[in-house]
This record gives sequence, structure tokens and C-alpha cells, in this order.
Amino acid sequence: MTGLSRAPRCRRRLSAALAVALAGAALLAAAAAGAAPAPGEVPPDALGDDRDGHAVRVGDFRGRILVTTFWASWCGPCLRELTLLERLQQVVGRERLVVVGVNWKEDRARYQEILRRLAGLQLTLTHDSRGRIGARYGVEAIPRLFIVDADGRVAYAHTGYDPETSLPRIVDEINSLLQRLPPAGPVAGGAAPAS
Repeated sequence: MTGLSRAPRCRRRLSAALAVALAGAALLAAAAAGAAPAPGEVPPDALGDDRDGHAVRVGDFRGRILVTTFWASWCGPCLRELTLLERLQQVVGRERLVVVGVNWKEDRARYQEILRRLAGLQLTLTHDSRGRIGARYGVEAIPRLFIVDADGRVAYAHTGYDPETSLPRIVDEINSLLQRLPPAGPVAGGAAPAS
């Protein structure tokens, strides 16, 4: 009977040890996924590879405002947002504002197909098939947008897209950051820079 009386205690210890190990694994997984960079923080640098296979990094755009949005082809609001962000980039000028669209959790074939459909968009598009880049940005839902200031710090972040409220808010935020940039020279065609 002595051996049988020890068995429940061993099971309890084993269960407790297993519970501690599982809790530790969950904490490590949460830390690996990362929280979204908050305003004032420096975001993760890597944004994936562009259409030509070149690495795109947040640091490449210091001195300019960077809008990074996570999107997918099945997300209607994402596609509407991309189109409007492209227009915004055109109006402000790429020398002051750059938009990078990170395709999130779609396989390579689907990404290549959507690239063909979006060939006319003058945006930098990258691919995050496994969601690793998005995980470092704390992306859990899309569209997920980060506006990074000229110093390379997150200024604003948004989840979701509502055409009636999102665009005016994003434009106001970008305008506030543009006011902090040195004045731009004349834009091609003699037009004054956007303010």
C-alpha cells in the first residue's frame, strides 16, 4: 500500500510541473508574438521584400513619413484603403510620404495573383506569408495601419477602416507630421506641395 499512497502525490507533482511548463511556454509564445509598437516607440525594422526581391526596412524611409498597412486580397476595406493611401502618397509626393503595404498571411501564389491585379498601384508592396512580420507588429486583424514619423517612431496606429471616419483622421495625422518636415521644393509641374 505504501507504493500506492505515493502515486497520487507523484501525479500531483507531475501535474503541477506540467502546468508550470505550459504557462511558461504560453508566456514565451506571447512574447514572441509581440505587442503592437505604441506611439513614440521605434517599430520593428523589417517589412519584407518588395516586388523585385529587395528588402524593405523602416530605416530606409527616415526623414520621410512612412505609412505601413497590413492587408490581404480578401479584405475589401484593405483594398479600398490601399487605393486611397496611394492617392495620398501621390498628392503629398513620395519624397515626403511613402506607403508600404504588407500582404498578410496569404500564400505566394495568391500574392503573385493580386500583384498582377494591383500592377498599376504605385505603392511599395511586400509579402508576409506566415505572419511573422505582422506578429512583431502585434497584428491580429486587418487592415492594421501604422504612421511612422520622420524620426522613425510610431506616431499613430489604427485597426480597421471606415471610409467616413478613417480617411479624414489619417489625413489630419499625416498633415500634422508634414508640418514638422522641412519645406519641400516645387513639385513636378510647378504645383505647390500638399500641406
